[in-house]
Amino acid sequence: MSQADKDRYRAAMHKMQTGVALKMQHDPDETSQKHLRVGVNGAMADQGGLVTLLIEKGIFTVDEYEKVIADFAEREAKMYQDWVDAHFGTHGSTTITLG
Repeated sequence: MSQADKDRYRAAMHKMQTGVALKMQHDPDETSQKHLRVGVNGAMADQGGLVTLLIEKGIFTVDEYEKVIADFAEREAKMYQDWVDAHFGTHGSTTITLG
């Protein structure tokens, strides 16, 4: 993974983490521990198996995969930023920015 893609991925994951934490404080229904754990475990198993199979079959490379997951992490982070913007808005010159 290029350093730029690593940096983008880490930044987007941090933004998602912050967005989830804020959402948990205001709408905890979808963030119960059991709901989150089952979702995470299922996603890890599905993604890991699929990615391994596709790389082994030569469909794409590890570098291509790492670039696209950075792209999608940024997309997910934007979803949380949009929620924060809609929920909290801006107060004068103050804006909440994830990350």
